[in-house]
Amino acid sequence: MIRRIKQVDAAKIEILLNKISNFTAMEVEIAMELVNIAANNIGQNDYNIFVFEDEDKILGYHCTGKRPLTDGVFDLYWIVADPESKIKGIGKKLLEQAEYFVKENNGRWFLAETSSKLSYEKTRSFYLRNGFSIVAQINDFYSVGDGLIIFGKYFY
Repeated sequence: MIRRIKQVDAAKIEILLNKISNFTAMEVEIAMELVNIAANNIGQNDYNIFVFEDEDKILGYHCTGKRPLTDGVFDLYWIVADPESKIKGIGKKLLEQAEYFVKENNGRWFLAETSSKLSYEKTRSFYLRNGFSIVAQINDFYSVGDGLIIFGKYFY
């Protein structure tokens, strides 16, 4: 089941984030800032977090928000699936729900950013398999040898 975040989900999401070998402690900290904003301020709409829950376990989540100063561009800030889960397709289901959310909110562009490092190859393949294309790339963005790749999906 995919549903909006609740306050009690924050601790479970932090455990999930710490299972992802690609994420540094700083990345987990930043992800948790957004989780806590969404979980503790239900009325805000900058960070829209939806969780994939099965038998009271959080097996994945996505965080999506409208890009400021645009009339229809949304960012996929985070999408995470439990690498230990026996359920297949969690990431795809979360991405489909995120796309539905964007379309429901009159979004025309949906953007996702990731690293160019070899360890993010599966992430890049995931976006390409799901209809995204590379719309921009900046070499040495995060650090020397670690570039930024921006994937986009246009809905109209």
